[in-house]
Amino acid sequence: MMENRGSSILDLLGVSMTLTRKVLLLNASYEALGIVNVPRSVRLVWKGSAEVVELDGERVLRSQHFVFPQPSVIRLIEYIDVRGRQGRSSTKRSRILARDGYRCQYCGTRGGLFDLTIDHIIPSSRGGRTVAENLCAACFACNQRKGDRTPEEARMPLLSNPAALTYGMDRAVMPHAAESRPEWRKYLFMEDAELVVA
Repeated sequence: MMENRGSSILDLLGVSMTLTRKVLLLNASYEALGIVNVPRSVRLVWKGSAEVVELDGERVLRSQHFVFPQPSVIRLIEYIDVRGRQGRSSTKRSRILARDGYRCQYCGTRGGLFDLTIDHIIPSSRGGRTVAENLCAACFACNQRKGDRTPEEARMPLLSNPAALTYGMDRAVMPHAAESRPEWRKYLFMEDAELVVA
């Protein structure tokens, strides 16, 4: 009885790890757009919006009636103009935290995804917009201390200028994720960079 319970727990862990694995999403022009999870990538392929470019080894997703080879890299069928969407996508919480190096921009404390908050540098109650240039990572204590004031009024200077960090936030995250996924390297032009450095 215990062996069955142990194997079912391992099966569940395998399923959850498979579902949380990441897939590189390419534009129709093979330009890297971002990273999506496995279920999202399978949905895109299933409905004909994307095609599989690289498989994730021998991994498969199983449903009651189907077996899907698990993708590692997918490419959209139709080209998406990324330039028009850049301003809107740069306000995502995880991208702001990654841009700031998972560090509070007031005291320098490092934290994880759940240890930090996103702070409006100029409070939204005073007309501060929700754009990347006005957002920064902050620990709970600093965010509470700053409150509804500007950094100057709270005497809490920023450690770095967020406006200077907004360009290429997506590109900053992808090479880090590609360290464990060698099949992504050619789509992120990382092989060329190593040849230039060597």
